Amino acid sequence: MSLHADTQPAPPAPTVLVDATLADGRRVDVFLGDGRITAVEDHRADPQDSRAGHDAGAVRLDGALLLPALVDGHAHLDKTLLGAPWQPHRATATLREQIANERALRKETGIPVAERATALAERMVTLGTGHVRSHVDIDLDVRLDGLHQLLGVREQFRDRLGIQLVAFPQSGVVTAPGVADLLDAALAEGADLIGGLDPAGFDGDVDGQLDIVFGLAERHGTGIDIHLHDGGETGTFQLRAVAERTAALGLEGAVTVSHAYALGDVDTAELDRTAAALAAAGVAIMTNGPRHSMPPVLRLRDHGVRVFAGSDNIRDSWWPYGTADMLERATIIGLQGGLMTDDELRYAASLATDEAAAALGLSDYGLAPGNRADLVVIAAGGVPEAVAAHPQRLLVLHGGRIVGPATHPAFPAGGSPDLRGER
Repeated sequence: MSLHADTQPAPPAPTVLVDATLADGRRVDVFLGDGRITAVEDHRADPQDSRAGHDAGAVRLDGALLLPALVDGHAHLDKTLLGAPWQPHRATATLREQIANERALRKETGIPVAERATALAERMVTLGTGHVRSHVDIDLDVRLDGLHQLLGVREQFRDRLGIQLVAFPQSGVVTAPGVADLLDAALAEGADLIGGLDPAGFDGDVDGQLDIVFGLAERHGTGIDIHLHDGGETGTFQLRAVAERTAALGLEGAVTVSHAYALGDVDTAELDRTAAALAAAGVAIMTNGPRHSMPPVLRLRDHGVRVFAGSDNIRDSWWPYGTADMLERATIIGLQGGLMTDDELRYAASLATDEAAAALGLSDYGLAPGNRADLVVIAAGGVPEAVAAHPQRLLVLHGGRIVGPATHPAFPAGGSPDLRGER
């Protein structure tokens, strides 16, 4: 934490959010205490009839949409170029070429991982993200340096943003002797999960890579999150292999496969066979709404597979786009997946809220008494509108304290703000 941040007054902690619209359309008053939700009561128009109307710590929302904090289920805080001068995108033909390009670019920028990651984390907070799972490269070039810097960022943001870190072997495991030991060390030094990368397509050894990844997860008692870009039946074979190992080790709910493009480019029979295996084993699928081969989220849902959303690359060597706005990400997934009805738009939002929180194991998440007061107030009348327009975030709370947006009159000074007229 910087000296400047240490000398700032503590963010205010409201005691009640008055007249919020919930996802189900109810207008309520949400009471807060000790960083948690203590009660949710129907809103009464006459303040004399409501205990909320007499509370000095009230924040009046005037019907603005209140959601649990957004959750980014897949990011790369160490890769972002935010905070660095604009870098023109360099096109490459293969995954290996792209990895080599990234390795060269990160040496050229000269700006430390922590500084760039901080810029991205600040933006996430302002846009209402309360929790993020970030992969961090572990390879023979950077070794554990990126992890150590992100551990510092995680500590710096602990009162504003929950950060899970995945030890990610961006340059392979089996084909990169020594990386397995680095992954082991990363888990011992603070990484929360173990990652993997295309066991067939990159390492050329499905069993070899999965033996290492699942072995490390079992040894350290961690979850698993594997990048899988391999398409077609090569990809679905690996998905079923992951599901089989997950079931055998009793890791239901602790294993994710990110991207899983194969689910978007196989026939119906192969898709259904693979989806059934994933659902039975409790393996989740993360998607960022790619422009090709996106997993069919509605069909996976019908099979009982948990699908959730992540931003993936944000302004880095892989992709010049990205805003860190998880409502915008829900929009992209909705557009790519043909989600059009209000119910489907609500499902799109759940990919960046409830479904993502469940995939990340956030057990005290949601708008119910007893849960953490990690919340976001949105300038919308309902969830479908929020997904379709990804509108302004009016207020962001983490652990019951106001943490953003920084332009709000309640930040960082105290008081009892009124959001009326700001929408």
